[in-house]
Amino acid sequence: MGVFLKRFCLGVLVLLLLVAGYLWSVGVKGVVEASIPDFPDFPTPQQTLVEGSLGEIYFPTFTPFDFDVLLAGSEHGRPTTGLGTLYLPASASPEAPVPGMVVLHGSGGIREGREQEYGKLLAENGYAAFVLDYYAPRGATDDLAYMIRVLSVTEFDAMADAYAALRYLGTHPSIAGERVGVVGFSYGGMAARFSMDARVKEALIGSEPGFAAHVDYYGPCFQNLGTTQTTGAPLLTLRGDQDASNDIEACLKRENELRALGTHVEAHVFPGTGHSWDVDVPAELSEDSPYVAGCEMVYDERGHSSVDGNPIVDVPLETPRVERIAIRITSGSVMKDCVKYGYIIGRDDKVKQQTDALLLEFLKQNL
Repeated sequence: MGVFLKRFCLGVLVLLLLVAGYLWSVGVKGVVEASIPDFPDFPTPQQTLVEGSLGEIYFPTFTPFDFDVLLAGSEHGRPTTGLGTLYLPASASPEAPVPGMVVLHGSGGIREGREQEYGKLLAENGYAAFVLDYYAPRGATDDLAYMIRVLSVTEFDAMADAYAALRYLGTHPSIAGERVGVVGFSYGGMAARFSMDARVKEALIGSEPGFAAHVDYYGPCFQNLGTTQTTGAPLLTLRGDQDASNDIEACLKRENELRALGTHVEAHVFPGTGHSWDVDVPAELSEDSPYVAGCEMVYDERGHSSVDGNPIVDVPLETPRVERIAIRITSGSVMKDCVKYGYIIGRDDKVKQQTDALLLEFLKQNL
């Protein structure tokens, strides 16, 4: 999440200060249309999984981009072919269907040492794992500039994919669809936690069974969805106290809000630990990595966001995605006073061992 904020802020400065005249002369929409990636021409997804389905899977989903579109339902977003990698334990069979997990990556995409490795870890311990790539289906591939990827794909797109994947896994003969949870890392951790909102579940999957468990690995907490009812499924959160992108007080506030709604929240904070302790890069202080502190992004009942009363998204539902991306780019200054710099990012094997054990115990108790 720190890299996302860094590139976001730098991108906003470049766009607003260096090419502002150009933006206004030709129109922000035209610039954005020329910059954002096209949706790829993926194979047509199968509507259901069959016995033997494994590995790379294409599935039907949609792209809402913003919260208001998500809440309005899939007919207001763009139909999209999703992509994921499915892992199954050797014990899975139609006679003995296994529980499963949907896995959501962070803003940096699928990282060495993390998402696919957790897919394998889960399968080794008796769980199906569907590792989603919510960037590639929207054209946000690794060869694109980081800022373009994170501004053109959102946590709401990740939630849409997660619930579409939940429904899809339920069609697999060897997976117990009512015993599927979701785990996310950083940006994906936010999405895993946000997906507890009952409105999100209702909009994306209706009366079908929702996720049976949610796991948030170091997902930042500065956003307040205004949740008044959850799905009732339990939540596990895992954070480091040296990870400034996770304002611990803000995270405690979010967790207590969920507890007040009757949700069981198991929270762990690890002393001396930074961000992304499970990726294959050495842990170090990244002095120029920004984070948000002292601000709260609040969503109203329509799904529109603001900071200190200053709107970020406040547009009609039918506003096209390209215009919404332009709004994101040009409204970054709303949060400029909230951005600080410097926190620890990288591998901590001791903490990874602890969190792996906590994850597996949590799933054992709840799936």
